[in-house]
Amino acid sequence: MNKKVTNLTIKKMKGEGTPISMITAYDYVMAQNVDEAGIDMILVGDSLGNVVMGHTSTLPVTMDDMVHHTAAVVRGTKRALVVADMPFMSYQESVCQALHNAGRLMKETGCDAVKLEGGASVCEAVKAMTTAGIPVVGHIGLTPQSVHQLGGYRVQGKNAETAKRLIQEALALEEAGAFAIVLECVPTDIAAEITKALKQAATIGIGAGNVCDGQVLVCTDLLGMSGGFRPKFVKTYANLHQTIVDAVSQYIKDVQDRSFPNEEYSFDVDPEVVKAMKE
Repeated sequence: MNKKVTNLTIKKMKGEGTPISMITAYDYVMAQNVDEAGIDMILVGDSLGNVVMGHTSTLPVTMDDMVHHTAAVVRGTKRALVVADMPFMSYQESVCQALHNAGRLMKETGCDAVKLEGGASVCEAVKAMTTAGIPVVGHIGLTPQSVHQLGGYRVQGKNAETAKRLIQEALALEEAGAFAIVLECVPTDIAAEITKALKQAATIGIGAGNVCDGQVLVCTDLLGMSGGFRPKFVKTYANLHQTIVDAVSQYIKDVQDRSFPNEEYSFDVDPEVVKAMKE
């Protein structure tokens, strides 16, 4: 599939039962790499607060941060559908605020859709966005922007009451116009029920089992670019952390013993030029 992926493509993939692949990216080069690999969707997540900016949560990320990084990702993408996260307090205040900031992300970055966290509380904003022509991805379950209210990074929907609420929130988001919904840290059986209940909106799981319509992972987790903590739901497909450390260590050694740059990596000049320069 080489054609540009759109929200209609994602709906079609759900209808046909074709699994949807999604990954985060935060810069031009990573966007080029994952797009060339054939990824369906790229999420410019507010997780950049953790993995790019070094914060302990996503809360400090601003609209300016999201605009900056999303625009870079869009420039590096040809095929994938690019989704920009709406950061904390960019949509919670009012529908007007939400619509303004979603519009800003679309206009200033060229992204294809926006994502926001929450269920029933954001449905009015989702409806306003989709009515205005802005494709929307929802996000329920573990919502990192609400981590303090949730009491930490915990699996959601582990009892009947909270599981029913998740299904209701998903249905409400679909009715409001969301074309996809991220399910984060939700038990597999509950994610399966949500996926079956939705007729058009695709479910994108992260820590929600293999029953969702698609999956998303953070690129730096998938590529093993950090030697730190890694969530249970993350599968690493490379160990770039060690590859990078080894490569830079070798570079340092080559610089110190003057084996780099050698003649292969240097430029020559006619000896007469050097002689004339000294005269």
